Amino acid sequence: MIKKENIKLQTPKGMRDLIGEEYYRYQGFFEKASEVAIYYGFQPIETPILESESLFYHSIGAHTDIIEKELYALRTKGGDRLALRPEGTVPIMRAYFEHGLQSQPQPIMLYYHGPFFRHDNPQKGRYREFRQFGLEVMGSGKSITDALVIRLVSTILTEAGLPDLAIEINSIGDRDCRPIWRRELVNYYRKHAKDICADCRERLKDNPLRLLDCKNPKCQPIKAEAPSVISYLCVPCKQHFKEVLECLEAMKITYTINNNLVRGLDYYSRTVFEVSLPATDTEPGLALAGGGRYDYLARALGGKKPLPAVGAAIGADRVLATPGVANLLPRLVKKPKVFFIQLGSEAKMRSLSVIEILRHARIPVAHSLSKDSLSTQLGIAEKTNIPYAMILGQKEVIDGTVIVRDMRTRSQDVVTLDDLADYLKSLKG
Repeated sequence: MIKKENIKLQTPKGMRDLIGEEYYRYQGFFEKASEVAIYYGFQPIETPILESESLFYHSIGAHTDIIEKELYALRTKGGDRLALRPEGTVPIMRAYFEHGLQSQPQPIMLYYHGPFFRHDNPQKGRYREFRQFGLEVMGSGKSITDALVIRLVSTILTEAGLPDLAIEINSIGDRDCRPIWRRELVNYYRKHAKDICADCRERLKDNPLRLLDCKNPKCQPIKAEAPSVISYLCVPCKQHFKEVLECLEAMKITYTINNNLVRGLDYYSRTVFEVSLPATDTEPGLALAGGGRYDYLARALGGKKPLPAVGAAIGADRVLATPGVANLLPRLVKKPKVFFIQLGSEAKMRSLSVIEILRHARIPVAHSLSKDSLSTQLGIAEKTNIPYAMILGQKEVIDGTVIVRDMRTRSQDVVTLDDLADYLKSLKG
């Protein structure tokens, strides 16, 4: 049992509370992203935060950092092995089969958002509990769906106030051509094994594609000369990649081919991409979103046949921490422009009825109904910077009126309850 004196009244490392304005910023961003997705025909999905631990082992890859270092796993009292979801694609693929979505007209296009968890090293824009918005298109291998997902990610970030984006794209081939390139990559790095970092020596044994993800300065000259996957693509993969690029060009989306972009999860194939803030003289580029095609994930989860699919995820934490990002307030939450003050027992009893009148008129109010003093309530109103105060006292209860005061000019009007909603709507906030 944990002793009371050992309780820490703080969030776990790498996690945080979202309160007030910060919560609304996340809600507003997710509303905007959802709106874009809905107009393109996507439907919402929400999966549990806890999933079977084996679901991720068999899909993401046992030798990835997510599984080896970052997965939050637990054993229930009943003996089940569960894990906090580290990403969204695998649970959605599980839901696709569990609910028989393969029997519906294909492709199935889904969007989602919420918290995900990785035991990562917390740093700027990176948390152990992080929030993402994601898109998945399941049941189509057409190149247009790759371009569609990239287009939506670009559109969402642009409408969030970030028009200057760098889009990097690559093809990592399929199971016909990638093994040849992988073998050449391993042979090349083995020749330089003494010159690479310790992490890369481990990757060379367990997950060679992750060698190209290395950010250690020591490995950069070696990585720059590594065999390019583009040179080893088979004809179908080359054609698919060519069509994706043609679609992006037709939509006037600027991109750069990055031969070192691999996104080292086991289930990726063919198209992979990242969307970043461009690097500057003082700041390196910061990845905001990424994704790719995962045609082999269904088989990894026990599916009887391959299911072509493509998706992407946007890191909401990084987006909302970016200077210049739009303040996207949620539509269902309006900042109150009137603070409701009540004086006396009769006014307090009538208060909820007055608030209900305004709710029906879609006028939000702030209040402190637990307070009694006029000066206390006025003081709270001033601290909130709400422009108007609405005062209901004993006389106003009898007359069926309220006093509406402009907190900036101190001018005030007496308004009947019947006219209150129209009067408040006419005020400039």
